[in-house]
Amino acid sequence: METLSRRCFIQAAAGAAALGLARRAEASQRDAGNTSSGGPLCFFSKHLPRMNGRELGRSLKALGFEGVDLTVRPGGHVDPKRVAIELPVFVDGIRHEGLAVPMITTELLSDADPVAQPTLETAARLKIPFYKPGYYRYTFVDVRKELEAAGRELRGLADLSRRHGMRLGYHNHAGYIGGPVWDFAPFIEPLDAATVGYYFDPRHAVVEGGDGGWRTAFNLVSPRLSMIALKDFFWEKSGGSWRQRNCPMGDGMVDWKRFFVMLAKVRFHGPASLHLEYEVAGATPAAQEESTLAAAARDLAFVKARVAEAYSGATM
Repeated sequence: METLSRRCFIQAAAGAAALGLARRAEASQRDAGNTSSGGPLCFFSKHLPRMNGRELGRSLKALGFEGVDLTVRPGGHVDPKRVAIELPVFVDGIRHEGLAVPMITTELLSDADPVAQPTLETAARLKIPFYKPGYYRYTFVDVRKELEAAGRELRGLADLSRRHGMRLGYHNHAGYIGGPVWDFAPFIEPLDAATVGYYFDPRHAVVEGGDGGWRTAFNLVSPRLSMIALKDFFWEKSGGSWRQRNCPMGDGMVDWKRFFVMLAKVRFHGPASLHLEYEVAGATPAAQEESTLAAAARDLAFVKARVAEAYSGATM
């Protein structure tokens, strides 16, 4: 494990150096009128559930992350029923270690949810600009009516977000409303673009759309892209049926080279959240935590290398 951790730290450092070169090139191009740049690379706090704010900030900064995507939902780092008390403590701890908190992950679906108002009010006061809401579900009884009902709920949540100056990014999770992007886009597009955008997940876009479908989905969401999720998968056959298998970045079916080139071309500068949805070994909670940090370093190095390639290429 120690050897793996050292190797991953070296890889992350190399990726950071490459990213630094790319950003210096971007700065030169901005002086010439080209404003393409990447956003903060964050880690999804769900995967380190035992850590407090200071521990999250210290551990993730050592790996080379720039921010934290903090869970503010039942079972997450912050209990939404105690958000006014707990969120400032976590955010202060993370920021004390030099990392940003540009986004939070919630389960909000409606402005009628009693935790919606305090969550957005507290996040706005802490100057957290982005948040991910929860998921609207298909019951597959009447999908048109189900879409319309979800659209009404989203409009109410959008109004609340606008009043607090928060930007909602709707996540295209496979299997839920909005997974294919096309189904929910007609309900998202009429809403205020400064308030409601997309939290684009290429992994889920490939599941729902395959080769051309994920690229079409990205093209649709790119004008109001808020955040991006970073995770990978492949299809495998087990017990006579096909299923999705999560895996480390670069080991799956997502065409990351093409994705980051597309991202650079649209000059995306919002937060990116790295997820480790695949199984991470560990006989004890402490061992699993150590393995998670090693896996995060490995995936971060992969991401930074792809970002450096794409953004340096976009500025040539």
